[in-house]
Amino acid sequence: MRIFITGASGWIGSALTAELIAAGHHVTGLARSDASAEKITSAGGTAVRGDMRDHDLIVSEARRADAVAHLAFTLDFAEFDETVDNEVELISKIGIALEGTGKALIAASGTPILFGQVATEEDVLDPAGPAGSRARTASAVLALSDMGIRSALVRMPRSVHGKGDNNGLIAALVGLDRQLGTAAYVGDGQNRWPAVHISDAARLFFLALEKAPSGSVLHAVGEEGVPMRRVAEVIAAKTGLPAAAVDPEQLGVFGALLGGDQPSSATATRRLLGWAPSGPTLLDDLEAGYYTD
Repeated sequence: MRIFITGASGWIGSALTAELIAAGHHVTGLARSDASAEKITSAGGTAVRGDMRDHDLIVSEARRADAVAHLAFTLDFAEFDETVDNEVELISKIGIALEGTGKALIAASGTPILFGQVATEEDVLDPAGPAGSRARTASAVLALSDMGIRSALVRMPRSVHGKGDNNGLIAALVGLDRQLGTAAYVGDGQNRWPAVHISDAARLFFLALEKAPSGSVLHAVGEEGVPMRRVAEVIAAKTGLPAAAVDPEQLGVFGALLGGDQPSSATATRRLLGWAPSGPTLLDDLEAGYYTD
């Protein structure tokens, strides 16, 4: 297949690109910079220069491809709603271009945060929750299934971890801990984050491009919930910082996220696509020193 990927040079996109090319597929990736383009071409793909506001370019590449993987998103809280507005408009334009073709459009999203309940594939994203504006993107993607497009969502957990993860939430947490001088957790630290190894996340996206049913919602969850106190204890052991409970207000915007109990299940996803995550656990990767050395 010819696959067009937005975010092809990113953390998940790079892993997906490598997996697709290894399987004999042809990948074209959207690249915002020369460095991103070089990363895509070095992996064996073709790079096209542009960004998420280049709608005509992206729609043209989507038309040429057999399937589209949408992984790009600029996380800028100062312009978050505007970024989502642009993304929803772009999805609509791609939908018009691909209507009736049966082509796949698989988009990344996030697992719902239900605070204390295990989120499943049937649960919807809360528009009023953290980063809830992206629920509009999710709805726009799933609506394409009524237009003769095989659209689906792959919802990612809080941590998509592995060697080389320098910009994810765990990397940000370690950086914040160093600033605080404490390997922090909130309350008793028994609240949980779902997690998945990068190789398993890429594999699920690969399977979704190949055979996800139209309108399906998939969870890339390898571990249902990792207690955040255990995360803090491993960070403490690797950095020499003390592990301790902190007031969430000390953590700024990170406070609610770090302190929330937000487990998630992938039972339905595993059954539907035969996905069987087998990569290292989050604690394995922390103990390997990927986030602290």
